[in-house]
Amino acid sequence: MDEAVEKLLPAVEEQLNSPETPYVREAFDRILTEPDIEEEEAKAMLAFCLADEIEAMMADERDFDGNRYQMLLELLPVMPEGK
Repeated sequence: MDEAVEKLLPAVEEQLNSPETPYVREAFDRILTEPDIEEEEAKAMLAFCLADEIEAMMADERDFDGNRYQMLLELLPVMPEGK
């Protein structure tokens, strides 16, 4: 697992349990309906999307875009490839 993704797993855990980010729980639950995807892999996918948004935020020198993050989550289990 990529180090950046691994470091974001605690944030993903918080988002899964937060009433402010129900779309994260929805994406997680949806991913788990896929055959052969375990909880740890699903969480890594969520963390990858979070890492992608943070990277884009830093590259574009802008605030966190929750709509973009949610869009990336909606694409799962297909992994996004950058912007």
